[in-house]
Amino acid sequence: MVLFGTIVNGLAIVAGAWIGVKLKHFSAGMRETVMKAIGLAVVVLGFTMALEGQEFLLIIFSLALGGVLGERWNLEGKLNEIGNWLERRMKRKSGGKMAEGFVAATILFVVGAMAIIGALDSGFRNDHSVLLTKSMLDGFSSIVFAAAMGIGVMFSALPVVLYQGSIALAATFIVQWVPETWLDMIISEITAVGGIMIIGIGLNLLGIPKIRIANLLPALIVAVVLVLIYSQWFS
Repeated sequence: MVLFGTIVNGLAIVAGAWIGVKLKHFSAGMRETVMKAIGLAVVVLGFTMALEGQEFLLIIFSLALGGVLGERWNLEGKLNEIGNWLERRMKRKSGGKMAEGFVAATILFVVGAMAIIGALDSGFRNDHSVLLTKSMLDGFSSIVFAAAMGIGVMFSALPVVLYQGSIALAATFIVQWVPETWLDMIISEITAVGGIMIIGIGLNLLGIPKIRIANLLPALIVAVVLVLIYSQWFS
């Protein structure tokens, strides 16, 4: 089921928000310990994905070129600007804490590399491990957010399901049009590139100096282009 990971992610947010509304006291120490534990698990997941690549030079070139494009376009900065704009607009419209919780949680759960990589992984190869790991992160985060901001956090599950589900379904259509030999290589190299980015997300969760993961997102597209060129001319 292509949407399994996305649906679990949405349910985790709803469940976490419900717990957060009921549970008002959540210590900072507990939050830090659990987030770092999940960060370690994310790093391990990233390593297992990164090892699936077959052509390491393609992975390096994809990350390097993707990083150049991402920094030139300032993707991370633009995503943050979109998030800030949404937050200002929603606060102006309602001014309530419910809207604040909804916007803050939606930005956290949707604007990030893990949502894109996980949804692509679900669509391309029906592997939901990234989204299931993200579900743990989002579920725990929604507990904290809902405890502070209320029930509005629960409604952020809807844009998450729509966003990730759309990407996963689009990936399944791509699978139908690309030759199988090319598709296998595309999947392995995208998985490897995505795995390295997942490692970066895990390191960010562990508090290691921040890596601008969103600026590496073009590497996923670059990897597809390089694989197609490689398959056409060198295989």
